[in-house]
Amino acid sequence: MSSKSVLQGIVVSDQMQKSVVVAVERQVRDPLYGKIMRRTSKFMAHDEKNVARTGDRVEIIETRPMSRRKRWRVTRVVERAVALRNEASPLGEE
Repeated sequence: MSSKSVLQGIVVSDQMQKSVVVAVERQVRDPLYGKIMRRTSKFMAHDEKNVARTGDRVEIIETRPMSRRKRWRVTRVVERAVALRNEASPLGEE
């Protein structure tokens, strides 16, 4: 079994070539009060075939350093984002 970390997150940016920014959310307990809080971390991931789009849920795996900030690679798209309609006309009028 591999010792590389595997995470799931939402693509928040796909403006680069062969790279995406993935936001991974985790829950942590406050050390004093015990309240469960959400914490978000952003990772740059290598996307060789440019398949991931903004809003997609993807799985990323730890890999060798590919650049100064890229240390993750997209392994698969778990769930596609729902395509939005034209937001300028909410009633379908043009």
